[in-house]
Amino acid sequence: MSLNSSPPDDKILVAQLKKGNEKAFKKLYDKYSDGIYGFSLKLLKSADFAEEVVQDVFLKVWNTRENLNIDLNFKSFVYTIAKNLSLNILNKAANDLNLRNQLLRIKPVANTSTKDHLLDKEYELVKRNAIANLSQGRRKIFLMSREQGLSYEEIANELGISVNTVKTQMKASLKSLRDYLSKQGDIDFLLFFMIFFKFFK
Repeated sequence: MSLNSSPPDDKILVAQLKKGNEKAFKKLYDKYSDGIYGFSLKLLKSADFAEEVVQDVFLKVWNTRENLNIDLNFKSFVYTIAKNLSLNILNKAANDLNLRNQLLRIKPVANTSTKDHLLDKEYELVKRNAIANLSQGRRKIFLMSREQGLSYEEIANELGISVNTVKTQMKASLKSLRDYLSKQGDIDFLLFFMIFFKFFK
């Protein structure tokens, strides 16, 4: 079976869904919703946002059911939608300090496993080490922007430098941070920080 095509049972369900069959829709939802939730939770670190992504994915599936292609891989299709919706939330966080802090700091579930807790601590440690690796001046500007939520103009006024200097220093800081994090090697680690740094492009 081609990776670009759905398994036979999915093709049957999608064909039925195209005709408005609600039972076929529910079967597809039951089959893929948990996986999409876990995928989105890993990206967003928020149970509420992950659940929102699941609902939006299948709302889109239902609303566009008549245009679905039964020959395409349904799993890849819904996971692509989930990825795009998650990235949209992260992009929105670029201009929303409270949302950004919520995504980066919130605990996704009350009973976080020991493994997940240790992983979160590891993520935070490497993030802090990456920032600490910046020169003092760049680190100060970066933290004023990303943690205090100051605009480039406000930073320039407070430090007595030009806005262009702030922009230049931020660009250099981001390159340095990406270079540092790219050397960490762990795939999950890199995925987390690729998402983290997408805020700041």
